[in-house]
Amino acid sequence: MKRQVFRAALAAALSLFLAPLPAIAQANPPAFDASVVKEGDHVVRGFRFESGETLPQLRMHYRTIGQPRRNAAGEIENAVMILHGTGGSGAQFLVSRFADHLYGPGQPLDASRYFIILPDNIGHGRSSKPSDGLKMRFPAYTYNDMVEAQRRLLVDGLKVNRLRLIFGTSMGCMHIFLWGEQHPDFAQALMPMACQAVPIAGRNRMWRKLAMDAIRADPAWKNGNYEMQPLMGLRAASSLSVVAGTPPWWAQVNYPTRAAAEAYLAERFEADLASRDANDFLYQFDSSRFYDPSPDLEKIKAPMTWINSADDFINPPELGLAEAVLPRLPTTRYVLIPSSPDTRGHSTHTYALFWKDELQALLDRSR
Repeated sequence: MKRQVFRAALAAALSLFLAPLPAIAQANPPAFDASVVKEGDHVVRGFRFESGETLPQLRMHYRTIGQPRRNAAGEIENAVMILHGTGGSGAQFLVSRFADHLYGPGQPLDASRYFIILPDNIGHGRSSKPSDGLKMRFPAYTYNDMVEAQRRLLVDGLKVNRLRLIFGTSMGCMHIFLWGEQHPDFAQALMPMACQAVPIAGRNRMWRKLAMDAIRADPAWKNGNYEMQPLMGLRAASSLSVVAGTPPWWAQVNYPTRAAAEAYLAERFEADLASRDANDFLYQFDSSRFYDPSPDLEKIKAPMTWINSADDFINPPELGLAEAVLPRLPTTRYVLIPSSPDTRGHSTHTYALFWKDELQALLDRSR
């Protein structure tokens, strides 16, 4: 009986928050001109990590689009920060499926109106990371460390003391919940995509742990002191990542035969493997180990639109985790994008066509 009541309540909740699926057959918007992107580095000296470890110099690499606009007090008032997911970098937000729909004239994040900041987080991209040379002697960073490094980049490096918006995907989604709690007045609006507001546990932690253990179990890893990548462990870890990120409906429609599925997998897997470093991978996946915003959700007061996808292996909606905490988030609109042959599972967060109207609505209601 209790299970039936729960299922009925969950079905009712989902019916309130399902987002309408946009028409895919639309004219392609003009391509974003990547030549306008500027890059830079901010060095934080003597950065102290949550573990008590320190780095004499922590490098935070970033990209910016657009120009800062200042108010009468000289404060930057149009800054938007966009946060990437595990294993990514700020560069992922320059791809056409994201940038072409958001940064152009009249689009939600029109670069003539906003100063857009795309950081590479600790351990990622061209920011400080284990593969720079410290290997497993690199400080054992956490999500709290990453949020603090973002704040230092903004305040000390770019002189931004308030953000118009924080947008984040996957790991960046989780960072937003921490931002909203730790710095509730810093951002005027929040848009987390593809995460939950609870600890990473259950199957989500299991597959991550299996991926990390695969690397550690490879004799070629040598406790992180390898000279060549430990490919046996890295292949196993990357395989789990590919499975977790592949949407079933899309894959079945687009690769309906064994040969087609295996050809796609070979291409995708080799590209994924070529971009990974084993120690960086370990740190990236383990940085979520202490994540748990659930005790302090009431501290979030900025208008927020939180979006997940119904075909997300990493955040399966049938668990009802988002619906359980929504009563504690009175400024939040929750949206669940329904599955279709066109949605991309966990990666729907980077396909702006599915949610850009929700972004515009959030900007409108948070003026």
